[in-house]
Amino acid sequence: MSVLLVFGERDDAEEVAETLGEWFPSLGVPRVVRETLAGEDDAEDAQWLVVVEGMDDCALAKVDELVARYEGWREAG
Repeated sequence: MSVLLVFGERDDAEEVAETLGEWFPSLGVPRVVRETLAGEDDAEDAQWLVVVEGMDDCALAKVDELVARYEGWREAG
């Protein structure tokens, strides 16, 4: 399953990706990418995504708690 974790700040996304890599070493360190919205005039408003592949449903509650600490949210990819 592919999961997208969305954050407003790059530092938050990178810290979450690093933490997930430590918690779930079999997944490796997730990718951090910048999402620019179509028609977006101000690049400052772009969101940062952490892309996690292969996460099972059992881990999602723990992931949701971590993401909430950084004022982000989770979307299915």
